[in-house]
Amino acid sequence: MKKKKWLSLALVGAITASSIGVVQAKDKELNPKKVQAKNVIMLVMDGSSDNVSTIARWYKGEPLALDNILTGAVRTYSAESAITDSAPAATALATGNKSNSGYVGVLPSVVTTPGVAPVAEEDAFKPVANVLEGAKLQGKATGIVSTSEIQHATPAGFSSHVTSRKNYDDIAEQQVYQNIDVVLGGGYEALKETRKDGEDLVKVIEEKGYDYVTDRNELLSSKSDKLWGSFAPSALAYDFDRLVTKPDEPTLAEMTEKAIDTLSKDKDGFFLMVEGSKIDWAAHANDPVGMLSDFLAFDDAVAEALEFAEKDGETLVIAVTDHGNSGITIGNVSTTSTYDATPVSAYINPLKEAKMTLAGALSLLKKDKSNLAEVAESYGLTNITKEELTALKESDNLGKTLVQLLSNRANIGFTTGGHTGDDVFLYSFGPAKPTGLVDNTDLAHSMATAMGFDLTDLTNKLFINATAEFEKLGYTTKIDLSDKNNPVFVAENKKSIITIPENKNIIHIQNKNSKKTKTHTLDSVTVYNDKDFFVSKEVIKLAK
Repeated sequence: MKKKKWLSLALVGAITASSIGVVQAKDKELNPKKVQAKNVIMLVMDGSSDNVSTIARWYKGEPLALDNILTGAVRTYSAESAITDSAPAATALATGNKSNSGYVGVLPSVVTTPGVAPVAEEDAFKPVANVLEGAKLQGKATGIVSTSEIQHATPAGFSSHVTSRKNYDDIAEQQVYQNIDVVLGGGYEALKETRKDGEDLVKVIEEKGYDYVTDRNELLSSKSDKLWGSFAPSALAYDFDRLVTKPDEPTLAEMTEKAIDTLSKDKDGFFLMVEGSKIDWAAHANDPVGMLSDFLAFDDAVAEALEFAEKDGETLVIAVTDHGNSGITIGNVSTTSTYDATPVSAYINPLKEAKMTLAGALSLLKKDKSNLAEVAESYGLTNITKEELTALKESDNLGKTLVQLLSNRANIGFTTGGHTGDDVFLYSFGPAKPTGLVDNTDLAHSMATAMGFDLTDLTNKLFINATAEFEKLGYTTKIDLSDKNNPVFVAENKKSIITIPENKNIIHIQNKNSKKTKTHTLDSVTVYNDKDFFVSKEVIKLAK
């Protein structure tokens, strides 16, 4: 991979959360390029926090790529809590709407947070359009990249609409039928023919003309304009562990570079979402090594995006974490009285002793635990003391004990094993870049405006209540749940029978007289939220 060398960054255009419309209108009159972006790259470091960037900078010993584009901060609360789950956080970043824990790409059913607009009862769980869908309708190429399952909450928020983030089957099906140009990450299990609905999505992917690749070499050698990379049954390995445990998997930077190279062939531009997923997973485990591992890998991906954007001049880059996690601190109870005299080395050197993350080290443990000392050493507990080894041998939660021992050595503190509600750094570069203190929902609107569309208008175009609209046209309707894993909307009048399957971008129209059925391919997917079907205006036009 090319070595990054950063010179001066020409930061052009700016919008603030408090005056998006005013500033953009003024700038558009003076210089349209300041409010328009041909390409948008959104990078999300899931579950990171500002202290992680500080530790990573000390660990690396030089500035981060992110340091060059620090422009503000982001508020992350959800519709029901000061501390958000990843699903409503992704929904906010992708659609501009606050939502509830577990909800992906749909409106909330509960609103208790001050300042969040209430949602009418009939609109609860209604799907709302995301920036990827808007970019696609603008004629742009689109892509999603993740080190977790591609069906995980954050990539799902930019590509699907479900009432539960756990519903991988529906998320995967929508992603396949969204016709996204580049999809790279884990999650092979959700594509297999063993799915509850019986559909082999790998076969569908190949039928749609994707180059379906499963390892690093296949990815890097592919010349296809449509690329689907599925590199693991679930998530990819942590970056520090990859060469030992999963050497055939690509790095996040490699996936990002390949996605940009592929998508940038489109003359209309592109939208790309990149997630460094497992900073969050390591944070839940209070594993500082895992957090460093995938934060630094994420920073390398940011460097790829910025290298392209600086040369291109028409690309908006935004990087942000969706929420804090773990409350990690430089300093703990051990430094209460010595914090002002504790050198940087006391925090960083113990972490540099680790060769693998917690997950990677534990994967080396033998069943009889006879190599416990070696496992501990791979995690950074070199020259282990008798007391530390005894603590490990007597532990009923080896992972928890390992992270406690290493964090003690490194004087690192944690306040929780869950998410936190702190504001987080905003990083942005390029035309129409957002600055200042913004809400996570503002970022979705900033991206949409930069690409030339309005998310509210897009929702009204893509997600109309099928029952209500078809009955206005004189059809009788029903939702066919005879196969509960494959719900279908059915509308019938004197001339035709229309059937619309959930999660797909197709509609079948049967002429009653000729008995012939014509299948139309749509520009968007149909969504069933376990209560109503939602279709696009394109479907209503076909019905007329």
